[in-house]
Amino acid sequence: MSMTDPIADLLTRIRNGNLAKLQKVDIPSSNMKVSLANVLRSEGFIKNYKVIADQKQGVLRIYLKYIDEKDPVISEIKRVSRPGSRRYIKHDEIPSVKSGMGIAILSTSKGILTDKAAREACVGGELICTVW
Repeated sequence: MSMTDPIADLLTRIRNGNLAKLQKVDIPSSNMKVSLANVLRSEGFIKNYKVIADQKQGVLRIYLKYIDEKDPVISEIKRVSRPGSRRYIKHDEIPSVKSGMGIAILSTSKGILTDKAAREACVGGELICTVW
């Protein structure tokens, strides 16, 4: 299967993993996905992640996080910018997700940042996804 949007694939696997109450999901790894996983972990949306080396590109294993072992911490994870329609925003146009309860994740010149970190660094970029 050709992967036209690996980031959407990552988000879908997390979403489906949460629905199926899985402890972990495995995704083909890339630097971008590892950076996204890092933001999700630091913001408390996932327990942890690790990259497992294999003969190809490696596997990114994401450990999902639940409240009281049953409700996923992530209620919604949405792709915003897509390969067919990229969404670029300036630092003063960064949206607040669910009145600050959620986060927007941006790809900026300073790396993958949350909406808050991008505002503080005064950098805009590509709005990858929103999570809450």
